[in-house]
Amino acid sequence: MVRHVDQGGRFNRVADPAWADPLDPSYAQRAGGRWNPPQSFGVTYLCADEATARANVARLYVGLPYGPEDLDPDRAPQLVEFDLPREPYVDAVSEAGLRALELPARYPLDEDGTEVPRERCQPIGRRAFDAGELGIASRSAAPGVGRGRELAWFAQPGRPSLTVLSRQPFESWFWR
Repeated sequence: MVRHVDQGGRFNRVADPAWADPLDPSYAQRAGGRWNPPQSFGVTYLCADEATARANVARLYVGLPYGPEDLDPDRAPQLVEFDLPREPYVDAVSEAGLRALELPARYPLDEDGTEVPRERCQPIGRRAFDAGELGIASRSAAPGVGRGRELAWFAQPGRPSLTVLSRQPFESWFWR
C-alpha cells in the first residue's frame, strides 16, 4: 500500500521560453521521464525550490564542452513559479514511503551508490497514475541538491490546470 504526503505552496518549473504553456505535460508524455514511460501519460515535472531547479539545469550540461554560462539569455531556461493547491501525493520522500514503493532507503541512489534508473521508477508512476493518484512527491535525482524535492504532477483527466504566477528570465534566477 502506498503512503501519501501533502504537498502545496510555491513550486517551480524550468521551462523553455518558447513554450506557449510552460506547464504543458505533453513533452514528458511523448519523451517519458523519471515517473512516466515514453508515449504514456502526461506529467509536469516540478521543483520545490530554486536550488533544485538550478541542479536540474546543470545536469543537462554534464560532460558537454559548454555549460549554462554559455547560453544565450534570450533562449535560456526560465523559472516559472506557481502556487500548487495542498493535496496528497504518493510519498517517494520518506523512508517508509520509499519502502512501500519498493525503492531503496537511499533513493535516488540504489544500494550500490548509483542512481536508481528511470526504468525502475516508471512502472511505479504508471501504477500510481492508473490508480488515480495526483502525482508523486520525491527526492530529487539531480546531483548536488542534497535534500532537494521534486513533484511529478499527473495530468489526470478532468483535473484543472495550474496557474502561472511569474516567469523569471534565466539571468535573474540561475545565478542567485
